[in-house]
Amino acid sequence: MNFDSDILIVGGGLNGPILAVALAKAGHKVTVIDALKEEVRLDAEFDGRSYAVALTSCRLLEGIGLWNSIAEHAQPILQINVTDGRAGEGPSPFFMHFDHSEIEEGPMGHMIQDRHLRAALLDLMSATRGCTHLSGCTVTDQIADMSGVTVTLSDGRSLRGRVLVGADGRESGTAARAGIRRTGWGYGQTALVCAINHAKPHEGTAHQFFMPPGPLAILPLPGNQSSIVWSETASQAQAIHAMSDADYLDVLRPRFGSFLGEISLAGKRFTYPLSLSLANHLVADRVTLVGDAAHGLHPIAGQGLNAGMRDIAALAEVLTDGARRGEDIGSAQVLSRYESWRRFDNTALAVATDTFNRLFSNDNPLLRISRNIGMGMINAMPRMRRGFIREAAGLTGNLPRLMQNQPL
Repeated sequence: MNFDSDILIVGGGLNGPILAVALAKAGHKVTVIDALKEEVRLDAEFDGRSYAVALTSCRLLEGIGLWNSIAEHAQPILQINVTDGRAGEGPSPFFMHFDHSEIEEGPMGHMIQDRHLRAALLDLMSATRGCTHLSGCTVTDQIADMSGVTVTLSDGRSLRGRVLVGADGRESGTAARAGIRRTGWGYGQTALVCAINHAKPHEGTAHQFFMPPGPLAILPLPGNQSSIVWSETASQAQAIHAMSDADYLDVLRPRFGSFLGEISLAGKRFTYPLSLSLANHLVADRVTLVGDAAHGLHPIAGQGLNAGMRDIAALAEVLTDGARRGEDIGSAQVLSRYESWRRFDNTALAVATDTFNRLFSNDNPLLRISRNIGMGMINAMPRMRRGFIREAAGLTGNLPRLMQNQPL
């Protein structure tokens, strides 16, 4: 049987290409099918998001040879402050403070803007032997059989592989065509996203300020600049986004506070609707899912991309070990190992982020008292605080080799 590739990956965002490079460097032949043209993804204003890349995810990027290309654009996360309150009133006296010096491994992670990460990743894909990037085409059909899976592309071509990976987001066509259903709901919230300049240095500190409509995350970028992920009710967010830049900043300032001095916008503004979307299964016949195709989470803990990175590292390890044992890497026996590894972790993270959002995105006085007392207790207990720091750094659980500074 002739195969065009060992692994076909649908989705050209971040998860698909990172997985492709990891697999290709381990000796697999991989094709990434990307619905968008490469020049669109290379546009610096294509996506305004920045990512909190946990320590173990940074190890993965280093392991596939990407880190050196983006290190100069990465800002270490040295501290995290978590507070509760209302816009214009300042934070509650109860808070959680996490400092990277309480663990031995270094910074909890790094902040990296999408525009730097994406460009470096596209360059690495093109330079990696065994990795093919097909941009500007979509999958219109997929058929799995006993020996492989065949996909039909929008340009009429057919490709055949041993296994098909869906990395095509929350509305995954790969999952739908494989008969994988989803569980999820909207939060009635929209994230307002932008980068801002500020007069004072941030000292590598990330801030999460919980307010009744939703959390405001202030995330450090290189220099006197931070990324803003500001959650509001969908209707309020629409009205704020429609404002002029000056009015937008006037609404932001009482929420942001004055601790970093005067602020100004640095680039375009973006909005993203917030929802939960969890695949009921991670595998089907010769099909498996990673990233948002497997679990689209609320950004409240900044773990969406990191959960996808764990999927990538685990799947790359499972497929590579299976190939070395001479197994059919698309078989149910091999793919079930990946599902067993990642299913509980993904579900637990989805439940946790959903619970945190419901607990903190309200103005119920009893809940406010309870969560403030809880934050104060956690902050006063070094052992528990250290556990939260290690969780933020991605150092807990059954880590794949790529996340332990080990080769595949």
